[in-house]
Amino acid sequence: MHCGFAGSLAGLVLLLTPALAGAQGPQVIPVAPLAGAPSVDGDLREWGGGWAKIPLKPAVEKGERPKLGLDPEDRNLTGSITVELKAGVAGGRIYIAVRWPDDAADAEFRPWEWKGTRYAEANKRDDMFALRFPLEGEFDRSMLSGKSYRVDVWLWSAGRSNAAGLAEDMVHDISTRMLENAAEYEVQGVGTVYIKKRRDAGRPIYRNLRPPQEKGAERIPSVELTGSAAGSLADVAARGVWKNGYWNLELSRKLDTGHSDDVVLRAGQKINAQIAVFNRAADENKSVSEIFVLDLAAVK
Repeated sequence: MHCGFAGSLAGLVLLLTPALAGAQGPQVIPVAPLAGAPSVDGDLREWGGGWAKIPLKPAVEKGERPKLGLDPEDRNLTGSITVELKAGVAGGRIYIAVRWPDDAADAEFRPWEWKGTRYAEANKRDDMFALRFPLEGEFDRSMLSGKSYRVDVWLWSAGRSNAAGLAEDMVHDISTRMLENAAEYEVQGVGTVYIKKRRDAGRPIYRNLRPPQEKGAERIPSVELTGSAAGSLADVAARGVWKNGYWNLELSRKLDTGHSDDVVLRAGQKINAQIAVFNRAADENKSVSEIFVLDLAAVK
């Protein structure tokens, strides 16, 4: 069974436990018209009060891991937390502010460390935040439910995209039909689930670095910014600041980018969404929300 990913997509596999939402339905979060565009700088003071509180819990409980063909070791360092979120629209763009507790700002992604006679990749990962919207198919909070669907994903990473002031704009396909170059999961009662992730078209935010043959510094970066990110991949502005035990993150994107691989957000609509938080982790080792609704009814 192949559970990895090509390239350095950070393994955003939203392996989610069964839905916990009750008969009351999904949480609804109003999207307010804003008097002016906030600065996307990770300083949330201009957002004021009235934050929505969204509970997150581990995506996969330890006892469920063997049933999903996963390593029994639970590497989720996020646990059950509450994310605070606000959203608004100004000048044809949506702005989303979030904050969540984290014990430290982990901003290194698998750096190269000198081990004896050569550089080896350290087992360190950066903190991440993901927001996903349905594009087509039967959107589900679980990627292993047996339902087939496609989602638009905004993936912010503390050690890669943050310094560029961006989040990676991506598309994930989930299907029980075979997808080429996809991760495969054998799920009891479902069969094989294929999960394929790709970055949107455009010039990338960062590139991977290979280590030198000779020893230099004890630790060197494994990625560097390209300085030329562009296209649909770079649609989402994002900046996070860690302060006093919390990540403070702002994201922004045009309501309609004109790109076929992006969800269109329309004034007056209600759209499903979901978030995930990674604390120096990847793949299924994260915490996720239930599906909630962003309500743009007040936006004209």
